[in-house]
Amino acid sequence: MRQNALVPRRCPLLVAAWPAAGVLVTLTLAGCATGSAVTAASAESIAEYANGAGISADLVYTTDVDGYDLAPQSVGPGAADGMSATWFNQSTGAMLTIRTDSGDMTAASCVETPVWDAPDDAVTCTDEGGIWHRSAGPIQEYVVVRDGALIRVNGMEGAAPSDLLAAAKAVHVPSEAELEHLFSDLPDAPSEPVERGDLPENGDGAPIDPSGPGG
Repeated sequence: MRQNALVPRRCPLLVAAWPAAGVLVTLTLAGCATGSAVTAASAESIAEYANGAGISADLVYTTDVDGYDLAPQSVGPGAADGMSATWFNQSTGAMLTIRTDSGDMTAASCVETPVWDAPDDAVTCTDEGGIWHRSAGPIQEYVVVRDGALIRVNGMEGAAPSDLLAAAKAVHVPSEAELEHLFSDLPDAPSEPVERGDLPENGDGAPIDPSGPGG
């Protein structure tokens, strides 16, 4: 699982309101990516981050689109053992999301598989140079197939189809720096069970509470 990837510089952070949900998200400032190509993160590093989040290491992907910044709070498990992550455009309020899953896509399955945000609408498909462009009503979606992984790219809040296509073309296995940033907001899972000091030494009884004045 090695390939070239772009590594962003360490950038200052800002806090902005997420327009669709009214919550705060931490975003890196736009325009901080460098053009230097480096080796993708090792399978071991990816597994170390992904396994604790319930995500298959083979389904960890990221992207890079001008004007959009990753919202680390959005990163988490998706369908089955896949992942989901969202990028936010501070200037326009547009958002794009990638969702990963195991599988392949053919001309037949492309039409038969519902589009994420329009599950009841008929799907039309076009193969655009190895990237599937899918439409269902007004909803646009791009799908990339990489090494047994399906990566879906969807938009919200007015994300332009050209931005979705750019995100699909830029899908890649994250570098070490991108991997760290991708999972930076996930809570740390405790390495050992938390010990309680008020449990009985024998049996499985409830915690022991001291008796009050009334017994």
